Amino acid sequence: MVFFSQNAANISLLFVLLRKTMDRIMTRLSVNINKIATLRNARGGDVPNVVKVALDCENFGADGITVHPRPDERHIRRSDVYDLRPLLRTEFNIEGYPSPDFIDLVLKVKPHQVTLVPDSPAQLTSNAGWDTKKNLDFLTEVLDGFNHAGIRTSVFVSADAEMIEYAAKAGADRVELYTEPYATAYPQNKEAAVAPFVEAAKVARSLGLGLNAGHDLSLVNLNYLYQNIPWMDEVSIGHSLISDALYLGLERTIQEYKNCLR
Repeated sequence: MVFFSQNAANISLLFVLLRKTMDRIMTRLSVNINKIATLRNARGGDVPNVVKVALDCENFGADGITVHPRPDERHIRRSDVYDLRPLLRTEFNIEGYPSPDFIDLVLKVKPHQVTLVPDSPAQLTSNAGWDTKKNLDFLTEVLDGFNHAGIRTSVFVSADAEMIEYAAKAGADRVELYTEPYATAYPQNKEAAVAPFVEAAKVARSLGLGLNAGHDLSLVNLNYLYQNIPWMDEVSIGHSLISDALYLGLERTIQEYKNCLR
């Protein structure tokens, strides 16, 4: 009886270790739920319910939830962020421009990760990475505050070696590669489209930075990016995923995106 009990304990420990290993090597899917909030805000009221959709995304296999609360609250509201934090079971990522209000929100909520983007308040969507060399002092100060609070930090950058190097100098834990140029060039020449991102990813890895990616990734182009950069830690996808869910349903869509990361 002791023999079997010990074997059962060893097998249980093996599965735990295996799961932890898989978690480290797999690329995680974080679902950006901004578009859900946009739909809700278009009509007023609470349909669709942002918190319920986020929890459903987790139940359907999402590895994390991303939100981008903008100053005008045109999609995610500050109240959504506070509502989500205690209920989410997976990783919570808050992205945005590090204004005083944004910094205050993040430090109060303490998500697992904060992603800094260089968007102006009126910007429709993120369309460029940081000039981390020009903004080195500013980013260093902001990142230091988040790092001291125990929040993992990521900086949104283009596929540019120098920008990645200065993100590391500023104290970032990770960089998130701005992948819109890859998505745009992919239909014409996918090999040429992915090449600068592979090189950028290698630079990040050589500097000891974690690696995320996001913007315009879809069921069409995601798997090819993953096949060429399988050491990505995370992809954050919202617009395409929610659009696909209109046809496929949310559960199947999340599974399809997860399949692209295998």
